[in-house]
Amino acid sequence: MKKIQMVDLQGQYAKIKAIVDPSIEEVMNSAAFINGPKVHRFQKNLEDYLDVKHVIPCANGTDALQIAMMGLGLKPGDEVITADFTFAATVEVIALLQLTPVLVDVDPVTFNIDVNAIKKAITPKTKAIVPVHLFGLPAEMDEIMALAKAHNLYVIEDNAQAIGANYTHKDGRKTKAGVIGDVASTSFFPSKNLGCYGDGGAIFTNNDDLAHTIRGIVNHGMYKRYHHDVVGVNSRLDSIQAAVLDAKLPHLDDYNKARRSAAKKYNEAFKDHPNITVPSGLDVCNGICDTCDCHVFHQYTLNLKNVDRDALVAHLQEKQIPCGVYYPIPLHKQKAYTDDRYNEADFTVTNQLVKSVISLPMHTELDNEQIDFITSTVLNFINAN
Repeated sequence: MKKIQMVDLQGQYAKIKAIVDPSIEEVMNSAAFINGPKVHRFQKNLEDYLDVKHVIPCANGTDALQIAMMGLGLKPGDEVITADFTFAATVEVIALLQLTPVLVDVDPVTFNIDVNAIKKAITPKTKAIVPVHLFGLPAEMDEIMALAKAHNLYVIEDNAQAIGANYTHKDGRKTKAGVIGDVASTSFFPSKNLGCYGDGGAIFTNNDDLAHTIRGIVNHGMYKRYHHDVVGVNSRLDSIQAAVLDAKLPHLDDYNKARRSAAKKYNEAFKDHPNITVPSGLDVCNGICDTCDCHVFHQYTLNLKNVDRDALVAHLQEKQIPCGVYYPIPLHKQKAYTDDRYNEADFTVTNQLVKSVISLPMHTELDNEQIDFITSTVLNFINAN
């Protein structure tokens, strides 16, 4: 059995090397390293893939989220509601812009932001909601958009983990995650479902005026060289990373299908175990089948019951099986984001999840032998303890 990795980027690269290498070499020969033809080509191809009017590439996913908020003109003191159970970048940019982060609990089944918790958190100072499509599953966007419309709020989708996922609306329409709200951000960090070989990110929107503003922000506030019309930043996707991403984009649906296939095998091994809750989706097939495309499994995360999670982590490491705990500390308990306004009773789900979740290896190169070894190791430990 080949070595098990949390993410096997080397194995993935080996399959597309013949496409990636010449594309990178083309950039090197042209010396068009910043805003070159490869960037514009990738931008257009991603717009077509997502069916969105505007993709604005930038340097990384955190910048993308910050720039999206800057583009909306949010002011210091404005309240922005987001999930307590997610990576810190989501709340980090809110604080950096001197906005007021308002953290709320998540749904115990999907791990995504709880719509009822959003409702309770809205005040006259609330200006935006940031739903995070956690682990590759879109948040409940129909309800969030209706709530935002009723209260005249912006919706900024954090789509760093769900590129390529489809959201099925209540009327049966399907829309790509990241093109439903007013604006969205994504990350092309190497381990993402669509990852480059360095850092990268992008902002998506169907709003022409907002796209124009954001295009200036990413480039020092310039639309014309040395004419600074808005306060901006220096955040651009370099041409080499764009070349890699453009080479990988045609494979994204197959990559996500491979992840769903691995998730289905995991689920089959763990189904009906009293101590294990497998990931769930939003539709009738729970996101785990060959035809469902609502979940793209950036992570495959179990929720354990009456299991010593940390002991299981140690056991897996001993067996040379990598795993992750995403996330071990709620954001409202992080030193940088503590706030006297928060009441522990409002975070019952998050406070439990940080003690009970574990993420298993998930990537495009997992094979049946590896999955069998991983699942049997997990089950043997739980059954013996």
